[in-house]
Amino acid sequence: MAHNRRIVTQVLQIDSLVDEQQLGRFNLNLLIWSFLAMFADGYDIGALSFAQPELQTLWHVPKAAFGPASSASLFGILFGAPLLGYVGDRFGRKSAIILGSVIYGLSSLAIVWTHNLEQVIALRFITGLGLGGLMPNTISLTSELSPKRWRATLIVLMFAGITLGSSAPGFIAYWLMPHYGWTVLFMVGGLVPLAVAACLLAALPESVKYLALRGDRPRELLATVRRMRPELALADDVQFLATRPAAASSVALAELFAGSLSRITPLLWICFATALMSNYFLNSFLPLIFRDSGMPAGQAALAATMYHVGGTVGGLLMSVLLDRFGFVVIAGLFAVAVPAIAALGMVQMSFGTLAPLATLAGLAVLGAQFGNNASAGLLYATPVRSKGVGLALGVGRFGAILGPLLGVRLLGMPSRPLFLAAAAPMLVGTIAALLLVRLCYVRLGGLRLGDVPMSSLPAERRPPGAVGAGDGAPVR
Repeated sequence: MAHNRRIVTQVLQIDSLVDEQQLGRFNLNLLIWSFLAMFADGYDIGALSFAQPELQTLWHVPKAAFGPASSASLFGILFGAPLLGYVGDRFGRKSAIILGSVIYGLSSLAIVWTHNLEQVIALRFITGLGLGGLMPNTISLTSELSPKRWRATLIVLMFAGITLGSSAPGFIAYWLMPHYGWTVLFMVGGLVPLAVAACLLAALPESVKYLALRGDRPRELLATVRRMRPELALADDVQFLATRPAAASSVALAELFAGSLSRITPLLWICFATALMSNYFLNSFLPLIFRDSGMPAGQAALAATMYHVGGTVGGLLMSVLLDRFGFVVIAGLFAVAVPAIAALGMVQMSFGTLAPLATLAGLAVLGAQFGNNASAGLLYATPVRSKGVGLALGVGRFGAILGPLLGVRLLGMPSRPLFLAAAAPMLVGTIAALLLVRLCYVRLGGLRLGDVPMSSLPAERRPPGAVGAGDGAPVR
């Protein structure tokens, strides 16, 4: 087999090795396991909303009590995203992903044995810590192992796992809850991520860019590069060069506002917060709203599930269009979400009318958030990528937390103003996304998203050796 391989120079630029790879088995393996991690993540995010109607009756608690319960995991994500984002930057993306999966798997499983809402709130907070750590690290890992021309597509396809996972509790509620009760939702939600975490130990690769920058795990780096680029004959003593980041102490919050990022970062945060505010209000209360409208419990669960099915379609749409048209697609979905959500309150409350509208709303809201996630992974360079993505997700959680807390106060309103209020954040997000379209076009020279050019940063803020490129600049 060796005669079929071409011999290459044994001093290689790691960024070129990643960007020039052909899409193949290595990328498919990464996509499948990252997708499964996201699937389990999405399931646990959505599980409580489908248990709420039964818990309300069983524990004799008012609707308003579920606002804090729905926000508890989101509040945990607020802390988990930057905390495990740091773990990912310090100990590796793979380690942080597995740790996050174990945390939220165990805490979700423990809900099976709770007896009151206070215990659920405490465990949902711990669940949020794990969920928050998973997202920034899977974005970073996929960004740092994918060829540049396929990067946005693979990130969005990976995040389709969240929406499919979020739809799964609806089917569990429809098929299994009548026989096993509400605990089956959390039994599945605990065992699945623990099983996935065990598989990730063997199957998930570590980021080669992270390993090259660390420099203390050369055997793992070489083995991963050989899996990634099997067509190359790499000697055991091959050296890999990567952009050398600034000292850890100087890679601070200010780096996310340097140069062209001074306007990109806050507008991206607004897009995250507004999309997540609308999403988590709908995600938390659609089953309850539909059931209270007089729809049978099973149909209410399925109609709410169509919101997540639409989100999966939105993710697939984003995977096709984002790489080519950039933030234009995101701004378009923000704009579509406004009338789609508002229309939910203006039609007859029946499965036949609500299911397609919920599907369209999910396509727009979750499709836009898919775009936000992928864009965050593309706009920040390797030394600050996990911090940038983690903080964007963390700031976005303020919107996610407010969604259920404000929404629970609106549950007694007529449906028309209720859904108009749910659509309002997406209108704000539309404005921010349109501004980002222009900024990204001016700063990046086109619609395609990519690392913000290092030449746009002040010289004193550039990582040593960076010369007017993204995280692909060579070491000097």
